[in-house]
Amino acid sequence: MDKIQKLAIGSIFIGAVVFALKIAAYFLTGSIALYSDALESIINLVTAVAAFLAVRVSAQPADKNHPYGHHKVEYFSAVLEGVLIIVAAMMILREAYSAFAQPRTLDMPLEGLGVNALASFVNAAWSWILIREGRRMRSPALAADGRHLLTDVYTSVGVLAGLLFVPLTGWQWLDPAMAAVVAVNILWSGWGLMKESIGGLMDQAVPERTLTRVREVIALNAEGAIEAHDLRTRHAGRVTFIDFHLVVPGAMSVTDAHDICDRLERALKSEIDDALITIHVEPDDKAKHAGIVVLS
Repeated sequence: MDKIQKLAIGSIFIGAVVFALKIAAYFLTGSIALYSDALESIINLVTAVAAFLAVRVSAQPADKNHPYGHHKVEYFSAVLEGVLIIVAAMMILREAYSAFAQPRTLDMPLEGLGVNALASFVNAAWSWILIREGRRMRSPALAADGRHLLTDVYTSVGVLAGLLFVPLTGWQWLDPAMAAVVAVNILWSGWGLMKESIGGLMDQAVPERTLTRVREVIALNAEGAIEAHDLRTRHAGRVTFIDFHLVVPGAMSVTDAHDICDRLERALKSEIDDALITIHVEPDDKAKHAGIVVLS
């Protein structure tokens, strides 16, 4: 079991602990805002399980039916998380509307807020770990899970700040108002998460900064060739696919052309982790004079 899968299992455990704390806070207070916080934690737990299954499948090697690997499965997990976030937001809005119509008095507010604050602290620490490691290991599922947890932390802090005023002011409407704010915030989070994941499923190119670096590496390490053109890139989970056409002198031997390709692959893989590179070698009459100029 690799580190990504271990982190995914850790998310399931943390999700269960945080949900238990937040549901306890809700039962202590009867707060709709804290109920919304607990409901989002159920979503966190479900998506943590989905993320674990996704990273487990994505780690499987390429096979006959999936020659390019199983990396894209992580995007499905992230899309599922976005959908569940939106469903949770709709449920929260419904409860907030009911609480506006029939305001209720909070019980044991300070004790409940203290338990909820502890849950938020646990979430904050774990989200920081997931985001850092998800980016470092280029795992969309882990990074998405971390960003979702971080959003949960922000909303929890907002809820706690708002509910502190309820016992001080007697304004019971603050409780459903904070729940509605939580719902709107996680709706926005869910939309952003789905948008990013769909980009991965649609073979979106690497960021412009990375693309510029790829061009530079090719130009600096293709000595002996004439040019490179038709460069294409895409992401699939942790893997970056790079393919391009390399123009060489027509009289160059296959062995020499192959040596240039090997040199390019080593240079690109040292610059970009988990790169999968395809190079199509062409003779000089195929030059387009509009691609990457080789720097000799």
